[in-house]
Amino acid sequence: MSDEPRDDASHDGEDGLVDRLDVIESQPLASRADAYAQLHEELRRALEGDDGHGRA
Repeated sequence: MSDEPRDDASHDGEDGLVDRLDVIESQPLASRADAYAQLHEELRRALEGDDGHGRA
């Protein structure tokens, strides 16, 4: 991994993770926990190879 700064907007994948985080951060505090929990679940599924209908 490089120590050079990178433009996160160009490296955040198809989902636009940085954009999604920006949207979550702009929400009222009460809504953020649910939004982060949903994002966490989506990332967990992607990392574990779960397609949402059981194991891949």
